[in-house]
Amino acid sequence: GINTKTNQEKVIQNYKDLQSFRNQDSNPVKEIKPTNGDITIYCDGGCSPNPGKSGSGVAVYVNGEVSELWYGLFENMGTNNTAELNALYQSLLRAKKESESGNKVNIKCDSMYAINCISTWAISLERNNWTKKGGEIKNLDIIKRAYYLYGEIKNKINLSHVKAHAGIEGNELADRMTVYARDTKCKDFVQYSDFIDVEKILK
Repeated sequence: GINTKTNQEKVIQNYKDLQSFRNQDSNPVKEIKPTNGDITIYCDGGCSPNPGKSGSGVAVYVNGEVSELWYGLFENMGTNNTAELNALYQSLLRAKKESESGNKVNIKCDSMYAINCISTWAISLERNNWTKKGGEIKNLDIIKRAYYLYGEIKNKINLSHVKAHAGIEGNELADRMTVYARDTKCKDFVQYSDFIDVEKILK
């Protein structure tokens, strides 16, 4: 009677559960790791006077918290534009590594010159075999390197403009790293090794 019917229902349910388990086992669902703009990279270049002593700086944020500061690429007779392009190129190198690790990457650059160089102007320059009417293209070497690297990863990252000296912490930290690069005359691009005391650095 009732017990037999209940047992039959249990057997059917157990069979369905077993089939469901087997299907899961043969087609494992890959874990999807959540991303919330994982990595944000602020970059800046500075020169004083212009042309003159120049340096580049980068601030890396992980999930909204400052994680690393980088500085260097000092030039005795650099320009602001070269320093900005150098900083952007270093940011693209980092962005490539991060995107290959599956992280979502945002680059925030305060130089429209640097952004336009690699995202707009270089397209027509390449078409014209890297020449232009009127002669020399300034900063051509770093423009080409940054342009080709950007071309590799532009569909995996986000590059946007951020207003300079507007109190945006990441931009201000990158700016201070450009000053630190000039003060230390560091020609390599290296990680800031001291404890990151944001308040102290931004004084």
